[in-house]
Amino acid sequence: MPDIASGATSGPAIIDDGLIALDADLGADKESVIAALASRLAAAGRATDAAALTAAALDREAKSATGLPGGIAIPHCRADAVATASLGFARLSPKVDFGAPDGPADLVFLIAAPEGAGAEHMKLLSSLARALVRPDFVGSLRDAPTPADVIALVEGVLPKPAPATTAAPATESAPATPAPQPTPAAERTIVAVTACPTGIAHTYMAADALKAAGERAGVTVRVETQGSSGSTPLPASVIAGADAVIFATDVGVKNRERFAGKPVVASGVKRAINEPDVMVAEAMRAAKDPSAGTVDAAAVAAAADEPSAGEVGWGTRLRQILLTGVSYMIPFVAAGGLLIALGFLLGGYEITEPAADIVVGNSLTDLPDGGLTTYLGAVLFQLGSLAFSFLVPALAGFIAFAIADRPGLAPGFTAGAVAVFVGAGFIGGLVGGLIAGFAALWVGRIPVPVWARGLMPVVIIPLFATLIVGALMFLVLGKPLAAITTGLTNWLNGLSGSSVVILGVILGLMMCFDLGGPVNKAAYAFAVAGLDVSNNASLQIMAAVMAAGMVPPLAMALSSTLRPGIYSTAERENGKAAWLLGASFISEGAIPFAAADPLRVIPSMMAGGAVTGAIVMATGTTLSAPHGGIFVFFAIGNLLWFLVALAAGTVVGALCVTLAKEVHRPAHLRSSDTAAQPAVA
Repeated sequence: MPDIASGATSGPAIIDDGLIALDADLGADKESVIAALASRLAAAGRATDAAALTAAALDREAKSATGLPGGIAIPHCRADAVATASLGFARLSPKVDFGAPDGPADLVFLIAAPEGAGAEHMKLLSSLARALVRPDFVGSLRDAPTPADVIALVEGVLPKPAPATTAAPATESAPATPAPQPTPAAERTIVAVTACPTGIAHTYMAADALKAAGERAGVTVRVETQGSSGSTPLPASVIAGADAVIFATDVGVKNRERFAGKPVVASGVKRAINEPDVMVAEAMRAAKDPSAGTVDAAAVAAAADEPSAGEVGWGTRLRQILLTGVSYMIPFVAAGGLLIALGFLLGGYEITEPAADIVVGNSLTDLPDGGLTTYLGAVLFQLGSLAFSFLVPALAGFIAFAIADRPGLAPGFTAGAVAVFVGAGFIGGLVGGLIAGFAALWVGRIPVPVWARGLMPVVIIPLFATLIVGALMFLVLGKPLAAITTGLTNWLNGLSGSSVVILGVILGLMMCFDLGGPVNKAAYAFAVAGLDVSNNASLQIMAAVMAAGMVPPLAMALSSTLRPGIYSTAERENGKAAWLLGASFISEGAIPFAAADPLRVIPSMMAGGAVTGAIVMATGTTLSAPHGGIFVFFAIGNLLWFLVALAAGTVVGALCVTLAKEVHRPAHLRSSDTAAQPAVA
């Protein structure tokens, strides 16, 4: 039977016995439980509108489930309907599913904060959330016989009021921990950033879970929580000495450029709560792997555009959105393009026209003229063409996804398909994806009854956002965007002489400017989107882009091989790996060098890329595969000049960076063997 406490307040101001339900049946689903707890807050005068509070909490639930392993759920929100920061607590019987991986929850905290909650209130709420990762605290909640006992437990983990002059921030959980000692030079260190959309609960729970996992693994984990109770940025010295970085975030990382070049493990914030030990282990493996992914060096170039207040500006946000679309598009491009190239290898370039008829009309037991190689060539070409056809829809779909999350996928993919249908191509995909994402975001913010909230992400948002973007693309934007695309194609086809060389220089500079960042991706996407085996100009552009993109890792590999004394031990190891990365057209292989010394490395790489791009365009070298580096040599027209251009750019880049480092060698490189020692266990 429900044991509902009521009466006078007897505990900290954030909770009282009227907000607590013990062993209560509050309904069969999370919507009912949240609504019941919201009603308690409203009845106690802590919220002005129970329905509005319920809707805000369910809106947060729609972004990601708030159920946690161990039978815990922490629905939470910030809303105008909340008058004062409050906690509602229910110990449920029966349990209710809140989306946790291990089953339903019996302990539910509704954490409600005013829209403009002050820092002190947010610290109270986040302290409670952090305590929920402690098994002893959770066990005590299950055993508490009365609401007063629950209040005492909650009060025990909340920070005690302190005089204004007290320096220690009240953001840590209650159990006293020894004061942090200076990290020994040989100790492994990981830095981490945690952040969730509302910044109340998951942000801080993930931080504590990662710290605890680090203690179990014998690793020091320093965490920067970018949450609603404020954050203290990690010192630059700590970041510089870290072996790796973990990003456990559902939103963009503020001032990401501080971590440029560090091996990185990234996930949503909930994974850090559910699998902290796994993430710490992955980070340590990445720290030892020279080919591990690193934080984009593009962040260095973007640093000047970051707002000083720590909030991500719209310029940065737009880059993040577009890069999300491009990054999800590239696997379609790589797989499709390489399959098309293999089709050419087996069936010849003439396979493009009859491929579909060959695949449909023949089989392994009924081979076409030309035999098995022609049939397999047609199959590979057709398979690659189908994968390649998703290029624009995937770009638009994941641009919309970056803006509106999963509800943006359907309208985004549809916008991309419409762009292809009307001939607007890559440009239409960019525009359509942005419109679809913002349309989905707008529709998702339209107030609806509580009973309709569950329909929003799967029916209402995709339906109306698709109608909006489809109507705009068909009725208003389709023809103008198609005209722009056609005009651009005609302009490229009309280039000749010095104009072609200048275009090669520009593409080479762009490919080497930020090594996989927005400018690099823009040049690459431009080349891929226009790739057409019947259009020689597009094949030249593809060749210039790939060759120039191979230069930075190859140039750094050459420089670190010829002049190892000007590089640290870690950089020399990175240089060995960069040979293969460069040969494979993975520009990011040069990121560790650029992150450590951007003013010398990046201009040198741009010089090499410009030389390569100019030679490729001047000699009419072509490439019909969008990825693969030197390993798709069979798809390169005029292979000898491709190799000459690549070698010339590599030598120019290596000479420039070597001379730049020799003229004024940074202090941290004067003793290369000691530079990396503090980070080595």
